[in-house]
Amino acid sequence: MGNVLSVRHLSVSFNLGGGRRSNPVRDVSFDIPENGRVALVGESGCGKSLTALALGGLVDRAEIKGEISGSPRISYVFQNPMQSLNPVMRAGRQIEEAIPHADRPRRSEIVAGLLESVGLPASAAAKYPCEMSGGQQQRVMMAMALAAKPDLLIADEPTTALDVTTQQEVLDLMARVADERKTAVLLITHNLGLVARYSSFVNVMYAGEIVEAGPVPVVLRSPRHPYTQGLLAAVPTLDAPKDAPLRDIPGTVPPPTDWPTGCAFHPRCPKARPECSLPGFKTCPFTVPPYDNGVMVRE
Repeated sequence: MGNVLSVRHLSVSFNLGGGRRSNPVRDVSFDIPENGRVALVGESGCGKSLTALALGGLVDRAEIKGEISGSPRISYVFQNPMQSLNPVMRAGRQIEEAIPHADRPRRSEIVAGLLESVGLPASAAAKYPCEMSGGQQQRVMMAMALAAKPDLLIADEPTTALDVTTQQEVLDLMARVADERKTAVLLITHNLGLVARYSSFVNVMYAGEIVEAGPVPVVLRSPRHPYTQGLLAAVPTLDAPKDAPLRDIPGTVPPPTDWPTGCAFHPRCPKARPECSLPGFKTCPFTVPPYDNGVMVRE
C-alpha cells in the first residue's frame, strides 16, 4: 500500500510588515497512506488547521515551503457546519455544487444517494440549513465532501458544535462511509479519546511542530514526549474519584509571533532542563525517534 499524500518539511509563514514574520507551521512531515486513518492532535493554536488548509492550497497571503507529494482529490469537513453552509441555499443545491461536471446530468439522483449514504432522507435536499439540527447540518457537510469523490477526507474538529451522542453518530458514520468508499481520513482533533477510536496513526503537534508520532496503540500506551503525556493525563477517566480535580497542562500555547527559544514546550514542561531553552536546541531527549511501521516512514 502506498501513500495518498506525503508531506515533508512543510512550513507556513506570514509577513506581518515592519520586518516581522509569523511562522505558525514549522518543518512538519507526515504521511497519509491509501485508505489510512491518521490523526493530527494538539491544543488550539498549535497549527493543526493551518497545516490542513495548506495541504489543499487554501492559505492566502502566506509563504509555503516544503514538499507535498501526491495529487489526491481532497475534501474538507469543517468544525461548525452552520458557518460553513450557505444559509440562503437549500442543502441539495449546495451538494450539487461539489459534484464533478461529468456527473451533473445525474445530479438529482446523486444528491439523493449521497443524502441516503449519510443517513438523511432525500427530502432533506429541499431544506435550508436553519431548518436542520447541528447533526443534520454536519451530515450535509459530509455529503458535500463525498460528492467530489475524494481520495482524502480532512475532518477538522468535525464534532466541535455537537452534543456527545451526536458526535459519536457523526464520527461512526464518517468512518463507515470512508471505509465503504476507500477514502483516506485525516482527523484533526484535541481529543485523544477520538484518536483511540477512529485513527491508526497519530501525529502530536505543538507550537507548529510535530513533537511525537507513531501508531496509536504505541503512543497512547507509552507516550514519550512530556506534551503527549500531559494531553493524556488531562483526559477524564470514568474510574476517577468524584472529587478528583481535572488535570491540565499549566500555561497556554504561545502565539506564533513569540515562539520560545530552544524547545517550544520548555516553559510549560515539568521535565525541562536548562539546555532546553538555549537557542538552536531542538532535539528533545524525550521525543520519539522516527517511526517505521511498514507504511509510515518519517524522515
